[in-house]
Amino acid sequence: MKVDVIDNGGQWTHREWRVLRNLGAESTILPNTIESSKLDDCDGIVLSGGAPSINSELSKLGNIASYIDDHSFPVLGICVGAQFIALHFGGQVGPGTVPEYGKNTITISEHSDLFKGIPDTLTVWENHNDEVKSLPDDFIISATSDTCSIQAFHHRKKPIWGVQFHPEVDNTEHGKEMFLNFLEVCGKRR
Repeated sequence: MKVDVIDNGGQWTHREWRVLRNLGAESTILPNTIESSKLDDCDGIVLSGGAPSINSELSKLGNIASYIDDHSFPVLGICVGAQFIALHFGGQVGPGTVPEYGKNTITISEHSDLFKGIPDTLTVWENHNDEVKSLPDDFIISATSDTCSIQAFHHRKKPIWGVQFHPEVDNTEHGKEMFLNFLEVCGKRR
């Protein structure tokens, strides 16, 4: 199974790649400027986190809109990757009420697919100034926290997920299981 990581300048992009490789997926870190057709053989992609502010530096996110629009494979957006997904489909993103750096507790309300088998409450690692403020009707909120009302979400019909936190770091509980669940969805679409 081939699941590439699209690099949006995140400090932990290599960790996303490493987790995928350790779980048995073929994976490469690719710049977000490659042509969409270069992803035609992927079974899924991960949109990495990154430093760009979604409101003032959107151009730094390269061609990721075409990766989503041109393909039907599963997509997992992390941090700025999740924010981009929400914005791309008509949601709103803006500065967080409480910029988050470090551990936080989230509550999962939707346990299908990405959060299958994951406890209702867990500790995650955050590193963001911006956050998703609202989602379009095609999306469902799947996790929240006391300081961020949209910690995770998914599309109602398409295999697209976004998480504000970082499942790739050891400080996030059950992060490996989230990646395993994502790979399971990617494998079913082969």
